[in-house]
Amino acid sequence: MAKYHILILNGPNLGHIGKRQPEIYGSQTMEDMPALLETLMGEKAAEVTLSHFQSNSEGGLIDRLEWAREEGVDGVVFNAGAYTHTSLALADCLAWIDIPCVEVHISNIWARTDQPLRQKSIMGERCIGVIAGFGILSYALGVQALVERLRG
Repeated sequence: MAKYHILILNGPNLGHIGKRQPEIYGSQTMEDMPALLETLMGEKAAEVTLSHFQSNSEGGLIDRLEWAREEGVDGVVFNAGAYTHTSLALADCLAWIDIPCVEVHISNIWARTDQPLRQKSIMGERCIGVIAGFGILSYALGVQALVERLRG
């Protein structure tokens, strides 16, 4: 039986992971997540229940985070997409909901030297950690890190 409920939250333009710009974001999809988790965590992957939510709307993401608090989600793995660099509202929400969150990115945002704005995360200081640059594996690493933190 699963001990930990983890919400994987995706922001704008991330509804097509694996299809959108595979030269930057890779070709793996969210459907590959269970196998990646099992590879990383072995039998302990069975302790995790994953929920997925994606919205192109900042308000939709805030609503989902607030609902996660109400439903007792244990942790959030969050790729806010472009909102990472611009959304004080999402950072404020993460500050008060009191759910551990790992910020993840498929690409390495600090290597995006062609777009300096993308090298800054407004949300990072509200998260327990940031994982970036490992494609879809960034999500699985985020789940693993959350579970280790939750175990204490």
